[in-house]
Amino acid sequence: MIIVDTALKKREESGNPVKVGLIGAGFMGQGIAVQITQSVPGMELVAIANRTVDKAIHAYAISGIENALVVSGVTTLEDNIAKGKYSVTDNPHLLCEADGIDVIIEVTGAIEYSTSVIMNAIKHKKHVVLMNAEIDGTIGPILKKYADEAGVILTGCDGDQPGVEMNLYRFVKSIGVTPVLCGNIKGLHDPYRNPTTQKGFAEKWKQNPSMVTSFADGTKISFEQALVANATGMTVGKRGMHGPTVAYGSSLHDVVNDLYPLEQLLEGPGIVDYVVGASPGPGVFVLGTHDNPIQQHYLNLYKLGEGPLYLFYTPYHLCHFEAPLTAARAVLFNDAALTPLAGPTVDVITAAKTDLKAGSTLDGLGHYMTYGLCENYPISRQENLLPIGLAEGCQLVRDIPKDGIITYDDVILPSGRLCDKLRTEQDQLFKL
Repeated sequence: MIIVDTALKKREESGNPVKVGLIGAGFMGQGIAVQITQSVPGMELVAIANRTVDKAIHAYAISGIENALVVSGVTTLEDNIAKGKYSVTDNPHLLCEADGIDVIIEVTGAIEYSTSVIMNAIKHKKHVVLMNAEIDGTIGPILKKYADEAGVILTGCDGDQPGVEMNLYRFVKSIGVTPVLCGNIKGLHDPYRNPTTQKGFAEKWKQNPSMVTSFADGTKISFEQALVANATGMTVGKRGMHGPTVAYGSSLHDVVNDLYPLEQLLEGPGIVDYVVGASPGPGVFVLGTHDNPIQQHYLNLYKLGEGPLYLFYTPYHLCHFEAPLTAARAVLFNDAALTPLAGPTVDVITAAKTDLKAGSTLDGLGHYMTYGLCENYPISRQENLLPIGLAEGCQLVRDIPKDGIITYDDVILPSGRLCDKLRTEQDQLFKL
């Protein structure tokens, strides 16, 4: 989106920067704070909310801002924004309700905690950028409905792999090629990884062990590809996706034509999937087709081969570096990087990471008890499967064997959760 930098430059020159509120000051939130304050002219990070205020203060401090003020009320926050002061708080709803904030970037990775925050931001006419695939893949379509009604943008994030895939998908379509597969490149997939096995990696990169576990056990990529499916209308070729593994470092150019069933790509809406071990990782790719012989000749001339599948790829994803550009797209162009088309086409369901006993309470994403798998939404609904985004805190009423799929009938849901209410509303709105 090269046009965004020009538009931001104009906002900088006019003294009217895009004003951002950041919710979440963990690993990614800190990176976003540094990026906005140091590298995005025409944008201002006016407030940060985090459950522990010290982390919000730290995010500003590493960005070169030492004078952030702790606020506990909307009026004080609005006054600080008007005076060009920076604010921190442990109450994210202040950012949702305050005048003077154009867009919220939500980067907590939480679901129930974030549900009320996002709904409140939408209610107060704030655009919302989600670096939270987990909530988007669980109740994104119903949140999008409320955002549309409020006249604001709800969008996933440039830089994160789903956003990079969607940018590539839109480019491929724009040149007349028909996308038939959106793919993600992984270096590792082991559904039985847990925070203990990933502790060393997490410490090395200063990340949360459960978060990096969700990368390794397949939960995160399931959410990411579900987002792309829901944004394009694509489906999955099988439960859990095909997910072929190739010799590490194999060129995607050399192996891609043999990775996926051709009939699934050429019939229907196309599929989302991934590959383990291919290069260039950790990038994304789109496979497309073209039915015009003249253009096929040109594509061959331009080194994309003879078809029927043409490979387009982006060899990197830069996460927090691009998140501010998504905020700018929403505010300046009313454009979403990644958002549901309508109802969900792919769900992320819950599988047992180990033998589970009746009476157990399920732990969180990337922990010890469960991992996520993609499944086509109609099957998920017909079989009453439990979305993994709602699994934490559920109590099992029967034993579940390792790799068993957990249904709503197998659990007692926690009472009073807004995320459950919205998921029920979503399922009722988007009937099979």
